[in-house]
Amino acid sequence: MAKDDDEPKPLDALAPFEEGDFHALSDSLSRDPQYNDRRLMARRKLAAIGKEALAKIEADGGLELLARTSLHTPHMFNHMRVRRLWTYLCRGKDAKKRLKGVLGAELGKDLDAAYRNAYLCVALEADVVEVSLRIQVDAWYDGQNLINRVKKEGFDGWLKALNALDGFFLRLDNWKGEWRCGALDRNKLEDFLKYYKPGEHALRVERRFPAPPGNRGAVLAPQAPARLVSELARLAPLFRYTAWSAESDFLFSR
Repeated sequence: MAKDDDEPKPLDALAPFEEGDFHALSDSLSRDPQYNDRRLMARRKLAAIGKEALAKIEADGGLELLARTSLHTPHMFNHMRVRRLWTYLCRGKDAKKRLKGVLGAELGKDLDAAYRNAYLCVALEADVVEVSLRIQVDAWYDGQNLINRVKKEGFDGWLKALNALDGFFLRLDNWKGEWRCGALDRNKLEDFLKYYKPGEHALRVERRFPAPPGNRGAVLAPQAPARLVSELARLAPLFRYTAWSAESDFLFSR
């Protein structure tokens, strides 16, 4: 992930995507530094989407989140290939500090990395735009918080939050199976939790908009960025329910 002082300055308005934003992420160009400027343009567009979504989420529910973007240049961190660009919203500094206090010094180290926290995301790849909530393997405490909450409170809260997200899919790691939001029931979620193991599997709730070369009309439309802001904001109640926080503290027995 990009460092704080490496964040691009967001655009003043939500700018539509262009063909070149996707082309610069293709296999043939993902290693080419000549396309860094093109990828920086796309990164700035994503930063503006993240900033707008953050303001909307804070106004609607007061979640304490932080907006960041990924690297647009080939680097050791991305294995010298930029095949994916994203903006992400994760817990803020104060929330991370509180979580470190719960986990302890050893378990709570390195929380600054986004992949060690649940986060909301809008991402571009060469042929797709993705909106998602992600809990990576290293963010096991957020996954465990979810499981503990469901065990204590039952499935109703999680089921309600997921079924409010028609168009999204609950997915387990890179498995082919998928659980369609809006059509879930208790049995389907019980089936999911039979397999999901925090610390071993990643969990994500995502919506993917195809953007194949030659047929990118929908994602290049002027209204597309505003729609992505809305879709990202729709995930906020699920984030609030799932991720550890002072109000959703189900990580350890008290």
